Amino acid sequence: MNEIKIFSPASIANLSCGYDVLGVCLDGVGDELTVRKTKTKKLVITKISGHKLSKDISQNVAGVSALTLLNNTSVDCGFEIEIKKGIKPGSGIGSSAASSAGSVFAINQLIGTPFSNKELIKFALQGEKAVCKSAPADNVAAVLMGGFTLVREENDIIKLNSPTGLAFTVLHPQIEVKTSESRALIKKEVSLKKMVKQSANLGAFVSALYTENYELIGRSMQDLIIEPFRSNLIPDFEKLKKSSQDNGSLSFGISGSGPSVFSLARDMSKAKKIGESFEKIYNELNIKFDVHTSYVNNLGIKIIESK
Repeated sequence: MNEIKIFSPASIANLSCGYDVLGVCLDGVGDELTVRKTKTKKLVITKISGHKLSKDISQNVAGVSALTLLNNTSVDCGFEIEIKKGIKPGSGIGSSAASSAGSVFAINQLIGTPFSNKELIKFALQGEKAVCKSAPADNVAAVLMGGFTLVREENDIIKLNSPTGLAFTVLHPQIEVKTSESRALIKKEVSLKKMVKQSANLGAFVSALYTENYELIGRSMQDLIIEPFRSNLIPDFEKLKKSSQDNGSLSFGISGSGPSVFSLARDMSKAKKIGESFEKIYNELNIKFDVHTSYVNNLGIKIIESK
């Protein structure tokens, strides 16, 4: 194999009850990366479309993660990377994770898959850290492993059960919220009472995924610690939340560091209905936005073509 084209999907981190530890992989929206071998032993990004980003290997997350991978293996060739960005940077649905994970996945395929997808997480995470020094592995883990994932520690990541039928609705306001700025809003200490309640929510959520108890999934996805601070960054957050509940959602919350928000529904028909209600609310605002609906992507990154 000398060339590969892959689809690296968007993801949602935190899922309300699992700050920095939970993630889920989406489908339908993401980046496309084409990577090919070259005779010159050099790593270069030749083209970026969709959004304006640096092609400097040391400044682009796809380049940083790919270089980290190559520094940990021995290959007798170079690589060219083309990126078609389908996820706006700063959107809160894993833009940097899609590129970071996508480049290492593609190169790993081209060199004979010496690493498992799980082992690739440590390389992709270096791309994430180039954007935010304290970046957790929640997004890249979901993209590389697919489905729902839990990060117990950076080197101890568990793929969780994905109940059938669950569908997400994501509203992405076309405003940028930098992860570093969003993290700065969070209090460094929380009360013991809140910590206990949030821990109970996380434990119940994991249990509910395995028992496929949809009502418990919804009850567990509450954010007592982060959402009260970050919700102020998102226009009409409370209206969106109420509309989501009124239209039959299991839960509603902030995707990653925002500004995107998500709703989780029992099936796709409800997810689309919730999306329509979001559109009505945001059509009244002078803000551009996108709405995406997606089942849980249990496979993660997908190969489009190879040769």
